[in-house]
Amino acid sequence: MDNKLSINVKVAERSYPLRVDRNDEERIRKAAKLINDKVLQYKQRYNDKDVQDFLAMAALQYVIKALELENGQDLMPVLDAVAAMDQKLEQVLSDE
Repeated sequence: MDNKLSINVKVAERSYPLRVDRNDEERIRKAAKLINDKVLQYKQRYNDKDVQDFLAMAALQYVIKALELENGQDLMPVLDAVAAMDQKLEQVLSDE
């Protein structure tokens, strides 16, 4: 059985036919909605620009957020160390 699904996604007033995994459909549609919402915000704020400008700004904003999240993953070793120290403190305090 083919786990692919054919969908049409509209981004900035253009339709894009896609063939996606069924599990990814909701995420792809949500991504398109987020992009369209951001483009609409820019359209309302700057009415003298082209849709391409709005798409570029939306892409830039979302990539910046993705990079921030990517850098945030570097905190895991620190969080693990804090959790280990917390366990040790609980153990010391419970021994008293």
